[in-house]
Amino acid sequence: DVMKKVIMTLIFLIVAVPLYAKEMITFTGIPEMKISEGGVNRVPDNLDKENAIKFKCIITKIDDKYYWTSRENIELIPISSGAFITYWAVNGSGYVRVVKSEMKEEVKQLGALASDPERQYDYVEHLLLGLKSVTYYGQSK
Repeated sequence: DVMKKVIMTLIFLIVAVPLYAKEMITFTGIPEMKISEGGVNRVPDNLDKENAIKFKCIITKIDDKYYWTSRENIELIPISSGAFITYWAVNGSGYVRVVKSEMKEEVKQLGALASDPERQYDYVEHLLLGLKSVTYYGQSK
C-alpha cells in the first residue's frame, strides 16, 4: 500500500511538474526581406504579408532557457551586448539578433545616418543550411 502511494506520487510529479514550467514568448518578428546566399549567388526577396507570416521568428523562454520556437525548438543562448541581444543556436544552425526595445529609437536614428539596415529593421535572423545561408530582416511585434 505504501509502495502504491509512492508510485502514484511519482507519476503525479512526472506529469504535473512540466505543467508548471513558466513559458513565455519573449520575441516575435515578422520578416520583410529574405536573402538567400549560396557562395556565388545572392538572391534578395521582398516578402509580401502572406510569405512573411510563414517565415515569422518566435523565441520562447521556458524557465531559464530560451528556444527558437519557429525553428524546431532549438535551444538558444542569449548574449547581451550594447543595444543588441543575440540568441545563438546551441547546435550552430544560426542566430537571431534583436535591437533591445529601450534602444530602438536611438539605433534607428544612427542607422539612418549611416544608411544601415537598422534604420528600417529591428531584428535579423540568420540560418545556416550546409554552406548556404538564409537571412531574414524584419520588425518585431
